[in-house]
Amino acid sequence: MGGGSTRERHEALPQAMRDAVDDFARHLSRVENRSAHTVRAYVADLVSLLDHAHRMGCTTPAGLDLGVLRSWLAKQRTTGAARTSLARRAASARTFSVWAHRTGLIGSDVAAGLASPRTQRELPAVLRPEQAAALVEAPGADTAVPGAPDVDTAASGAPDVGATLPDAEPSPVLLRDRLLLELLYATGVRVSELCGLDTGDVDQGRRVVRVLGKGNRERTVPYGLPAQQALDGWLRQGRPALAGPRSGDALLLGARGGRLPPTMARRIVSGYARAAGLPPTSPHGLRHSAATHLLEGGADLRAVQELLGHASLASTQIYTHVSVERLRAAYRQAHPRA
Repeated sequence: MGGGSTRERHEALPQAMRDAVDDFARHLSRVENRSAHTVRAYVADLVSLLDHAHRMGCTTPAGLDLGVLRSWLAKQRTTGAARTSLARRAASARTFSVWAHRTGLIGSDVAAGLASPRTQRELPAVLRPEQAAALVEAPGADTAVPGAPDVDTAASGAPDVGATLPDAEPSPVLLRDRLLLELLYATGVRVSELCGLDTGDVDQGRRVVRVLGKGNRERTVPYGLPAQQALDGWLRQGRPALAGPRSGDALLLGARGGRLPPTMARRIVSGYARAAGLPPTSPHGLRHSAATHLLEGGADLRAVQELLGHASLASTQIYTHVSVERLRAAYRQAHPRA
């Protein structure tokens, strides 16, 4: 691969290749509604591919063939790229190839025969149901649980995460923390999706939240009575105490009234898990736990796919592997001929 930044290599490409990169980026963003992060990653991969092709004598995308693609991946492998990175770059090349063929830039889908390096997919770590319950109940009304301080409260001298006010009702921050943990586990939504919720996205009568997920796909996710009770407390006592000019319609607020950022939500979750003596846990760990517990409780795989907002059932099937691993562990422990 050539040296320099993605922008520098982009500018060094022939005009036809630069135009292809720019048109492909617009397609990903405007037509496929890919996130800005995904667009940047795909564009960087494509610039790397076209830079490699240019060094092999190609001056337009039409010069691409399977040999060039394989040579590009092989060169990256020799420079130490991880298998996960190679798999993603192969996916980027296939996505571009399909689009370029459809738009007439190349005569055939040259990446159709490009194999992806197989990656070692690790099973997600999950909490046991009793551990998950201990975590979501950690911000109790009568117990101060030390955790990672809210960035807003740390600056203002207000109580840390989980702190209660002496001889008073639970603090607004504690009520928010309880709702954050309850909703993460009750719904299995991504932390960015939860922090992006507005008050109007919650239908308390039906006990569902309207979530805007990846690719701007909207879905409706139910939640249970414990989460509803946490929501009642937050909307009645917590949110009004923190709301200010910066709040807008945001459901979850920081101590200064702005929308709670995902980075702080991650610190809150890990802080309570650490204080409760649980394994290191993140919001994504609670999402894994929710999915696994649903399947172990008999939920249909496609229903769990819909709840999690997975575009492909293959993304959801990893949780069946988690369940099988737990069954295998229980079998080894309990069966006399294991």
